Amino acid sequence: MDFKSRKRNNFVLILIEVLTFVLCAQPQCQQGDEVQGRCKLSVGEKPKCTDMLLAYCDDMDYTQTVFPNILGHRNREEAELGSEYLLMSVVESLLKGECTPDIRMLGCSVLAPRCEKDRVLKPCRSTCEAVRKSCAHAFEGIEMAWPYFLDCDRFFVSDQEGCYDPLDGLRAEQEMEAIDSIPYEEPSTMIQFSYHSNAQMISIMKKTAAHCSDIASTYSIGHSVEGKDLLVIEFSNNPGEHELLEPEVKYIGNMHGNEVMGRQLLIYLIQYLCSEYLLGNERIQTLINTTRIHILPSMNPDGYDLAAAGSQDSADDEEAPRYDSWNVGRTNAEGIDLNRNFPDLTSIVYRRRRHKSHRTDHIPIPDFYWFGKVAPETYAVMKWVRSIPFVLSANFHGGDLVVSYPYDLSKHPLERKMFSPTPDEQIFKFLARTYANAHSTMANESEWCGSSRNSQGGIVNGAQWYSFAGGMQDFNYLHTNCFEVTVELGCDKFPAEEELYTGWHENKEALLTFIEAAHRGIKGLVKDEDGNGIKGASVSVRGIRHDVTTAENGDYWRLLTPGVHILTATAPGYTRAMKRVHLPSRMRQAGRVDFVLQKAVLEPDMEEDYSIPSLGTYERFDPYNQYERYTATGVTQNQEERSEKPWWWNYFVRSGVATPTWLLRHD
Repeated sequence: MDFKSRKRNNFVLILIEVLTFVLCAQPQCQQGDEVQGRCKLSVGEKPKCTDMLLAYCDDMDYTQTVFPNILGHRNREEAELGSEYLLMSVVESLLKGECTPDIRMLGCSVLAPRCEKDRVLKPCRSTCEAVRKSCAHAFEGIEMAWPYFLDCDRFFVSDQEGCYDPLDGLRAEQEMEAIDSIPYEEPSTMIQFSYHSNAQMISIMKKTAAHCSDIASTYSIGHSVEGKDLLVIEFSNNPGEHELLEPEVKYIGNMHGNEVMGRQLLIYLIQYLCSEYLLGNERIQTLINTTRIHILPSMNPDGYDLAAAGSQDSADDEEAPRYDSWNVGRTNAEGIDLNRNFPDLTSIVYRRRRHKSHRTDHIPIPDFYWFGKVAPETYAVMKWVRSIPFVLSANFHGGDLVVSYPYDLSKHPLERKMFSPTPDEQIFKFLARTYANAHSTMANESEWCGSSRNSQGGIVNGAQWYSFAGGMQDFNYLHTNCFEVTVELGCDKFPAEEELYTGWHENKEALLTFIEAAHRGIKGLVKDEDGNGIKGASVSVRGIRHDVTTAENGDYWRLLTPGVHILTATAPGYTRAMKRVHLPSRMRQAGRVDFVLQKAVLEPDMEEDYSIPSLGTYERFDPYNQYERYTATGVTQNQEERSEKPWWWNYFVRSGVATPTWLLRHD
């Protein structure tokens, strides 16, 4: 080989070595590259211990940290400019104090890891997993994904790998505080008296059901116009099932989205029932063991969102006029007032009151109703009350301080404030007084406001107060066995947050006492001669033209005031049975009255007329499937339109940091 050939070969070898060095050299790390596995820190980038200078991490149980940190931030300035650090600075506000400071300190263990002798100590995976298990619901409550840098498998290590617990110091402090501290609320139950977003409300309900799984469960009755879940939580010693002779009670809040006190009271009641039952409160245990309680805190979550947004806008602008809580958010997302959207059965009763077959119970829904605009929230509640044998109910509003009871529609079309009683005037007055008298101020004349000044002891007949058609309490009474009243909780529909604590203490006793009222009157079974329960049998009270019907297994409940009553049980194909009962005034539990009906030859004149001409039978519900037709596309379109970012997104957009898309949920 000549000299030129050797020189050319040497040049090729040198070129290969240079290319090999260039191709195999570690790439320069950019922020976050190392943690994502795209490069490794070079020798020149070896971590060095430095003083802890991050303000939101200065309470960690160590004084030395390291840069570059676990996320690849090269120095304190880079870490402070990251969206991860911004999240740690606002997480307490976002989660309303829940899981504080656990989440922040866990994040600090990654942003500012512990350093000893220029060696990084990583936080324990077991600590991360415990925090995530107890706090994931809080992030779900504000529709936020679990932060990527709190990935327990990615940034935390096992005990065998030599980790440390970043919450060690916190636990020691909490143990000392637990011994000396006095709770803000009652010693037995801690409740956070603040407003809750729809997502936070759902989270509390699900968390409570999980915490009290033996006595509580959640279920959905449908969705709002914008697709929000209409979630109910029930309390019972056998959740999910109707128990024989156990009355069913329901509470509904936030029917008008801008009337919010009732919504908050029901959220607090949910937490109170769970914690007090577990703590051995005998009254609460008796209540739940003998009653099936259903709570729908928000019937109009879309309206609440509008009302809450308007309230916040006014709070941000000190010179703006006070938020007009009388209008914004009252209706649902389609502009429908839900308390005017139920079938007007009261007018039907008035038109037929002189007929021989005049009835005021289980009035069928007229077919023409379905050709109007039926809100999905209304539809969901109607199906709900038809599917469960509710005995007693209250729906909560704001704008006045009074309990109103049926009828809501005046019996004279030209008289807007005419006393218009039901056949059950006496028991409705008793129920209304039960709540008003147990409330700390409602029965006090000096506390009344608006048109409720015409009330007597904090109660008023609805039509005498102001008349309207299509209300929910009239529908409950005329279409089902359920007796419902409307509770107006105060003159301010959207009170300041600091008034929530007072509102809870004014109403707590009334909320419990009203549920207990479901055990007044009589209850029993209607059976055949073989001991089988008869479904759909009627139980009537002489002098009260309003019957109740038996449930699936033949059990019934009839709310009554004390006194002597003549009861009659009837069913198609059976003979009548009659009993005389006396209910003492001091009797606090329902009297047991059973009936045994004998088979009989069914003759035309013996059969009750269970239909009303032009209306059909009670079982006829949405016969033309009108509701499904007009909602099939409407709800889908509304859900697609609501693709905006969650409310907390502005925290990050306004700060100028890189927007953390990793916090967006992709359900």
